[in-house]
Order: sequence, then structure tokens, then C-alpha cells
Amino acid sequence: MKSPLIQTARLAGLALLAFCAAAAPLRAQDNANFNIAIKEHHFEPAELDVPAGIKFTVTVKNLNDTAAEFESTVLNREKVVVGGASITVYLGPLTPGSYEFFNDFDPDARGHIVVK
Repeated sequence: MKSPLIQTARLAGLALLAFCAAAAPLRAQDNANFNIAIKEHHFEPAELDVPAGIKFTVTVKNLNDTAAEFESTVLNREKVVVGGASITVYLGPLTPGSYEFFNDFDPDARGHIVVK
């Protein structure tokens, strides 16, 4: 028969292993990256689906020759991206809902981050 101390240590080790296995996928999802292009003065895609409750980045690549802006009042973000360049926007974690973004230099360029 095994001692109670060995059984307790074994159970603690199994609990730690289970916790690490459960936490690893969450860490892998955190810092997920999504991409948006500004092409012909419109966002592509105009709707970006993102999981709720994680931190993530959005890389915005401006494929036009002129400067554009990724701005969102509700997300409290505003970044200019010069023509032919990229920016990274850090977001999250967000609750489910729809979050509008737009290009302040071109009022027709609008999109949404849809958090599910």
C-alpha cells in the first residue's frame, strides 16, 4: 500500500498537469493576429469575426498610395497608416458585440469587428 503522502503528491501532480493542459489553449488563442487590408479605399474584409475574451492584434495593411486611418471611437483606437505600409492595433479582450471602425480620411470606408 502506498503512503498517503505519495498519493497526495501524485494527485497534486495530476491536478497541475490538467490545469496546464487546460490553460495552454487559452494562451495559444491570446495574442491571435487578424489581418485587414485597405484596398481601393475600402477595408477588406469589412467584417472581421473574433472570439470573445481574448487579447488579439489586427494588422492593417494599406495597399493604397495615400495615407489612411484605422479609427474606432468605441474601441478608443486611432492610428494612421501611410500608403504601402502596415500598422498593428492591440485589442481585447472584448465582450460579444459589434465594434465599428472607419477611415477618418475616407468616410465611405467602414467596417466592424464582430466578437462572438
